[in-house]
Amino acid sequence: MKVHEYQAKEILRRYGVPTPRGEVVESADEARTAAKQLGGRVVVKAQIHAGGRGKGGGVKLAKDADEAAELTRKMLGMTLVTHQTGPEGRVVRKVFIEEALNIDKELYLGITLDRKLGLPVIMASSQGGMDIEEVAHKDPKAIHREAVDSILGIQPFQARAVADAFGLKGDAYKKCVDFVQKLTKAYVETDASLAEINPLLVTKEGDVLALDAKMNFDDNAMFRHKDVLEMRDLNEEDPLEVEASHFGLNYIKLDGNVGCMVNGAGLAMATMDIIKLAGGEPANFLDVGGGASAEQVKNAFRIILNDKNVKAILINIFGGIMRGDRIAEGVVSASREVGLPVPVVVRLEGTNVELGKEILAKSGLPLITADGMWDAAQKVVSAAKQAKPS
Repeated sequence: MKVHEYQAKEILRRYGVPTPRGEVVESADEARTAAKQLGGRVVVKAQIHAGGRGKGGGVKLAKDADEAAELTRKMLGMTLVTHQTGPEGRVVRKVFIEEALNIDKELYLGITLDRKLGLPVIMASSQGGMDIEEVAHKDPKAIHREAVDSILGIQPFQARAVADAFGLKGDAYKKCVDFVQKLTKAYVETDASLAEINPLLVTKEGDVLALDAKMNFDDNAMFRHKDVLEMRDLNEEDPLEVEASHFGLNYIKLDGNVGCMVNGAGLAMATMDIIKLAGGEPANFLDVGGGASAEQVKNAFRIILNDKNVKAILINIFGGIMRGDRIAEGVVSASREVGLPVPVVVRLEGTNVELGKEILAKSGLPLITADGMWDAAQKVVSAAKQAKPS
């Protein structure tokens, strides 16, 4: 789950992480009032769940309250396109008005999970204010890393090592050490998957603040953080992904035209890989889980069909806890209810597979059966290529 910048900063302030003063607004008049309260000279920031807002025209400096109001008026309702939104962009519904500060240095500080180590890792670079991926590609040595022990937590010497990597001195050094420790505490205690401060600002007065903040959270831990869950903005999420979550389905929309319904994340990844190997492009990742009901299968089928880019569907199920007959019943029920506007290839293996195949065969529906994953991938890619343009 993602939150907006202003929400991330609200969470960080609870842990004592310093941020500039700011206020979120939804109208030009509110922006004018907020700017006056913040001293007139402010930064106007569009609030969407994507990076690169500045390059897309979503971050502007206003010299006074009137200009802040005018910039807000132009931003609200605009479709902001960045390298992370894709060409369709995101509609701006809220704007964050934040005090302008005297910038001395812009640094990068982030915490995420290193899956190889199985530990949170702090990443720091003196090259802040730009894409960290670009820095990592051009100069990997420019990024300092500190792995945080899951039991001991961050140690003072690690926070000092980060401040050293930034080349800070005096009060800024001390404040940075404190900042790193508090940010790490916030990351761990909120079950975050990412806490990114880019840029981390050092002012000419020696203060260290989060000029920007991005936080993502582990969906599976949100039952422990009702306050964070309430910050979820459904307008920023794909409607099909939101609908899928209501039925306990794991769905992620992709850019291809072959719909995928599988049970298990590992099988989902393998299915997408073999579709690409066969010359196709997956349209989604959809995992119905190990014990889905026929009703869940029906909803999954309907969600895939709601993607207008889908030209063919591959249902690839290995029955362990999930029984082949249950999948077959769900597929048949869904097919009869919503129809079969695109070709559907079904590959079943495992528990009750023969019974499942029998249900499919007796349904009278034009379902394409397959033996093995490669056979299924070839058939569904061929069907997608032969489909008529919508």
